[in-house]
Amino acid sequence: MREIGHFIGGKAVRGASGRQGDVFNPNTGEVQAKVALASKSEVETAIANAEGAQPEWAATNPQRRARVMFKFLQLVQDEYDDMARLLSSEHGKVFADAKGDIQRGLEVVEFACGIPHLLKGEYTESAGPGTDLYSVRQPLGVVAGITPFNFPAMIPLWKCAPAIACGNAFILKPSERDPGVPMRLAELFMKAGLPAGILNVVNGDKEAVDTLLTDARVKAIGFVGSSDIAHYIYSTGAAHGKRVQCFGGAKNHMIVMPDADMDQAVDALIGAGYGSAGERCMAISVAVPVGQKTADTLVKKLIPRVESLKIGLSTDTQADYGPMVTKQLLNKVRGYIDTGVKEGADLVVDGRNFKLQGYENGNFLGGCLFDNVTAGMKIYKEEIFGPVLSVVRAKDYEEAVRLPSEHEYGNGVSIFTRDGDTARDFTNRVQVGMVGVNFAIPVPLAYHTFGGWKRSGFGDLNQHGPDSIRFYTKTKTITERWPSGTKEGAEFVIPTMK
Repeated sequence: MREIGHFIGGKAVRGASGRQGDVFNPNTGEVQAKVALASKSEVETAIANAEGAQPEWAATNPQRRARVMFKFLQLVQDEYDDMARLLSSEHGKVFADAKGDIQRGLEVVEFACGIPHLLKGEYTESAGPGTDLYSVRQPLGVVAGITPFNFPAMIPLWKCAPAIACGNAFILKPSERDPGVPMRLAELFMKAGLPAGILNVVNGDKEAVDTLLTDARVKAIGFVGSSDIAHYIYSTGAAHGKRVQCFGGAKNHMIVMPDADMDQAVDALIGAGYGSAGERCMAISVAVPVGQKTADTLVKKLIPRVESLKIGLSTDTQADYGPMVTKQLLNKVRGYIDTGVKEGADLVVDGRNFKLQGYENGNFLGGCLFDNVTAGMKIYKEEIFGPVLSVVRAKDYEEAVRLPSEHEYGNGVSIFTRDGDTARDFTNRVQVGMVGVNFAIPVPLAYHTFGGWKRSGFGDLNQHGPDSIRFYTKTKTITERWPSGTKEGAEFVIPTMK
């Protein structure tokens, strides 16, 4: 059986803790690999390697660091399909979706290739008499990222590429559920010319996480996962003097106005609600049609589309989505569906009994559609993270704005309408971090920043885009004056430009 260890000091190493986790094949439910779970001492070894390698990397000029990024891009492209197949085999998302996972990560690497420009500081000549003023951005040192199972390529690259380009050394703690791709990414970075120790991968659980959170040598932590854990990591990391950015759960709404193109809206809901079996933090899990007529029309169109979803193996190129990552998550999502029925929501499409012939032990769940969900229900309040869409009927536009604005999560929201005034008002007033207009999954491109509000995001700086450069660097400001030979005497008041 395949065994996955760690990547420390520029090479793959076997786990030494004696503890292992199971990596399942989501299609069959069988164990396909064992992954080592790092001990405190193993994580400390990775940190020591990173700390030793970082000063020389920081002294490497940004253009040379960018060349490593360019080379890495080419190496990933050379084995793009193989990496997508590995990702698909461990996560369960279909091949095309796995390729998209990798591509969205590479787009942040492309952004990081511009690091010579992104690190340019500011300069003011003659800010005062004979005085020049300038600022520079310098790396933090050793930084770390704790990333989730649902995007095993994209999120690690969102974290490590800007950090490394800025001159830091990076410790990656990926999800132990699908660790194969993060390990391969580390190998390709080495092949691209990254010095040993600059990118280390430690697979593990809470022991590894807590070591990263409390070790004083780690200066910053980035995290993506559930909100409760995001809050724990944010508070613990901050208490230990670290810079922290954490992104948590979501309950993304899509508002459907009476004037919307209904076929376009249904297409958007099907793709955004059920793609990747709903295992996306930007999945649309709540449809909010405005008005009774709009709701009736929307639900009538949604039912046959959800019923006709093609669920298949992750290797099936014709499948709309594949199995869920683990049996544990599958059972959790089924539990939410059972709860929704008990709470009185109308389960108009029930996918709980779906079985794929020949793969009855796989982690498959058919598409589910709830109607007449209300804001007081658990299935509305909590993130389900599965192929389940809830329809919450809003009596008017004001209620439609209020629903996502008052929800404890504030990750993403969309509105479908033909009216520009309505769209402009909505984007201005809604209390959510990322907003789409006739765009179901409003994930910004790599050169803009990604981040939610409220319990979807903890910390002041977001992922990728300019915020990533700010997060992984510290600003140093220099006020400089060279003596002119004229004796000026002591000054006892604070300098001003009066």
